Parts: sequence; structure tokens; C-alpha cells
Amino acid sequence: MYTIHRRIRTCPAVSLAMLLAAAAVAASEAPLPRAERSDDGRIRIETDRLQAEVRTRGYVSGVAAGTLVDKRTGARDRSFGLDIVDFLLGPGDRPGNTYAFGNPYHGRIAKHYVEGPQICTQAKRLAAEVVRGRDFVAVRQGFTYTDPAAGFKAGSRWQQVLVFPMGRRYFLAADRITSANAVDCVFLRIDMPGHLKHTGGDAFDHVYLSYEGKVPAADFADDFPPDGRHLYRRREGALPDRFIRARKKPGAGKPYLAGITLEPGIVYEAWCHQRGYVCFIEEIGGLAVEPGDRFGAAYAVGYFDSVDAMQAAADALRGYTSLAATEDYWLLAEGILVRESPQEGSGEGPPRFRIVPQGRRPAPKAWRVLAHGRGEAIINGRRFEIAGECVVEVPAAR
Repeated sequence: MYTIHRRIRTCPAVSLAMLLAAAAVAASEAPLPRAERSDDGRIRIETDRLQAEVRTRGYVSGVAAGTLVDKRTGARDRSFGLDIVDFLLGPGDRPGNTYAFGNPYHGRIAKHYVEGPQICTQAKRLAAEVVRGRDFVAVRQGFTYTDPAAGFKAGSRWQQVLVFPMGRRYFLAADRITSANAVDCVFLRIDMPGHLKHTGGDAFDHVYLSYEGKVPAADFADDFPPDGRHLYRRREGALPDRFIRARKKPGAGKPYLAGITLEPGIVYEAWCHQRGYVCFIEEIGGLAVEPGDRFGAAYAVGYFDSVDAMQAAADALRGYTSLAATEDYWLLAEGILVRESPQEGSGEGPPRFRIVPQGRRPAPKAWRVLAHGRGEAIINGRRFEIAGECVVEVPAAR
């Protein structure tokens, strides 16, 4: 915008509309991948496979409604947004903190608030950082909860990372919470992949749930509550091999739009019910935490031609729960990957990370990290050279 203002002063005959149009053309001709920020809070992203938009004002978090486009088929999502974030909850009724239940929207599942507000509708504005890599674009954003329920304090921090890699028809995403409270069981509610708008089933042939199978569009003709059917609850010792929730776009040759939670064991509860639209709520965590503890999940969200293709992606990425990005590379990791600040007087050097467990869970002997790009990283005190895409094993920090 500084360049535009300067040119207006020196060339009065050039209109603002002409300059903006020229800037738009220049942006559209920039090499892929691209990320263009606008004054109205939109971040427009394009790779060789996808187009998407992230909005930092209004209805926020995740990828904006109706903006994820599959270049191969022209498919566009029909949702309220993808990987959209709500509030922190706990199980069971708690007087004074009750999350409304016993109604068609929430069913008979008793839960209580821990911290709010609902980020997507009430945060209104998010600070977002764009990271442009050689073959990917990333967006980092976050919000600190301000409305604690009775018996809790405000201050838990939500952070989200979205990575749009070249060569893939899906983007990677991760949400994490750093807790301000001690809670016996807490979970973050998100939309995954996102609620599905439709009129009489016109937007999809069927829903695919990896823990249940294919559900025809006709099953969503009438409203029913979350615990009416298609409800998933985590049961220790009976976790699904994959956690995929998708809908098949109508028509021959049209793809699935899927949300794959890469670590099935982090999903506490999820449902797929009809309430004027198909509601794809997912709750991640369900863990004990102390102040400063973290928990989170990572996902692959996008377009796949078949159930086999979704399953192959889920298998290839299984177990990862956090995501980080620098200008040189992105990292998918087990546990929670935390970027460390440079130590005073040490010089910047390679970016430093450490991996911490989910909540109060114990750390394993080693963590897996999928690294993509080129550069150096120090993870749990060990230096790694990244050249291409590979999986490394990192000993747990002492």
C-alpha cells in the first residue's frame, strides 16, 4: 500500500482503481505458491493443486467457508469453514457451568464449559502470520481465551497452524491448547472437516466415516440429535485404525472432501448429525492437564478421489499431532512441537524446538518427526539437516 500511495502523489492521473487492478494482476502472475493479504482481513492462498482463503476478521479460524477449491476437478467445499474452532469443555453437567443439553441440537450428552468464548463467532479478529516457503505457504494464528467458567481462570491459549504444500490436494492443519487451568478432563471442540450445507442432500452422495462406513445422503433428510446416530466415543482398547470423516461430492468423477485426524487416539468424541445441515463436530483431548500443559491434534483436510486414497494418506501420516513451519521447512511431529526462543547471547542459529507430551501423559523414549524442506533444525537438543522429505526419530527430552 505504501507504493500505491507514493505513485498517486507523483502521478495524479493514475486512478486508485487502476493501481489496485495492476497490483492484482501482478499478484496473480507471481510464482506458486502464493499468499496475498488484503486490507479486509483476507489471506488468499494458491498452490498448484488448491485455492483457499483464511479470514482474520468476522467468522474466523481455519479455512473460510466455500473457499477451498480443487483445481483438478473444480470441486468447492460447501461448508461454514474447515477446521473451525469453538471453546474448551469438560464432560458431565456442572451446576453454573452447564453447556445446554437435552435438546435436538445437543442431544442428551451432558457437558460443561471450561473456557470461552466460541472463537469462530466471538473472537471477531485474529492476528495471523503468513510464512512463505519454497514449495508451501503456512498461516499461524492464535487466541487467548477470556471468558472462564466458574471455578476456572482465563488465559488458556489456542494456536493453529495451516500448511498448504505444493503437489498435494489437501492442506495440513493443527490445533493446540496451552492450558491455564488444572482440569481432570478437558477437550477442545472443532468442526472437522467442517459442517456441510445442503438442501435435501444436493451437496453430497454420501458421508464416509472410517469408524462406521458409508452413510447415504438420504439418512440426513430429517433432523436428529448428536446421540441419535453416527456418534463416536473414544473407548480405550477399541480405537479405530484411522479417523476419517468425509463427504463425496455428487457426480461421477467428483472427489471426497475429507478431514483426517492423524492420531485417532486424540479424538474424545465426534458426531455427524443433521440440524438443518450436517454437523461434523469433533472434540480433541479429553485429557488431564495442569497449568502450562499442552494438548492438540493434527489433520489432513482436502480432496481425495477414493476411500482407498484417504486411507493411504491416513496410514502415511498416522500418529502425528502437531505442526510447525519456518520459511525453510515444515515439521509434523508426535507429541506437541514447541518453538523455543533463542537463548540470550547464543546467536540465532538454527530454529530450536522441543517436543512435550500431551497433557499429563508420559513421554515415550523417542518421538517421530516428518520433516519437509531444506535447512537445519535443533529438536530436543539434537541438530538435524533437512533435505527433502524424511522421517527422523528424536529422543525424548530429559
